[in-house]
Amino acid sequence: MRAAAGALLCFAAFSTAAHAAVTVKDDLGNEITLQQPARRIVSLAPHVTELLYAAGAGDRLVGASNFSDYPAAAAKLPSVGSFAALDLERVLSLKPDLIVGWHSGNKPSQLARLREFGIPVYESQPADFGMIADALEKLSRLAGTDAAGKAAAGDFRARWQALQARYQGRAEVSVFYQIWSQPLMTLNGQHMVSAVLRLCGGRNIFAGLPQLAPTVNIEAVLAADPQVILAPGDARDRPLERWRDYPALRAVRQNQLHTVNADWLNRAGPRVLDAAGEVCGLLDQARSAK
Repeated sequence: MRAAAGALLCFAAFSTAAHAAVTVKDDLGNEITLQQPARRIVSLAPHVTELLYAAGAGDRLVGASNFSDYPAAAAKLPSVGSFAALDLERVLSLKPDLIVGWHSGNKPSQLARLREFGIPVYESQPADFGMIADALEKLSRLAGTDAAGKAAAGDFRARWQALQARYQGRAEVSVFYQIWSQPLMTLNGQHMVSAVLRLCGGRNIFAGLPQLAPTVNIEAVLAADPQVILAPGDARDRPLERWRDYPALRAVRQNQLHTVNADWLNRAGPRVLDAAGEVCGLLDQARSAK
């Protein structure tokens, strides 16, 4: 009987721990409290989906926004619309006990509407490498996959620190990162892309602008005369060909117009370190350009 009682106590303790309330702060500092780990999670952005899978919570996902295509299993999730225009009825029909949204990508009115239904909403907005590592741990806590999240965060931090050690102290390279050509748009210093540039010894020429994704003009780019111009895409997109009309521009003169993997660099998830490796290599190439 003593053995049976001991086993019962152990089971009770395990059950209590498994269903204990958990509280974390999202990227805006808002406290998110769940009475027990989430079992039905909806992701409202592709980078969020990647973070959740990396944190070991993939089997908790019941829906995701369009373009959530990594890892491969994510592409099979029910769609809840685009991150900018969510299908709220679809989200609610999935009966989530946690929604992970994108602060600068989802409409605030839609996130507020979801909160009105009593669903906890975690807002993701990673702006640097440390925030991505922290997010892996926090999301895993909310999903009850702490061990997987800690392991993923540890691996991420180790890779990040290795890149820091390799590229710190290298000569600064000025960079224009073009996210759109018509109108001409870029990202400011608060965006994760600028954190990648800084890691590689790059300087975003529009880091000081107040908007996260500002519109700029050609004259401003010409005045800044960047050494490198980067754009998301691939060779077929040819998003940078217009700059060849300005042969005096340093990036053109030194043939430093490059496209980079858009999914790696524009999504603030674990693969941003792959983007950093790519960008750092390109900036090294620019340092040796004549």
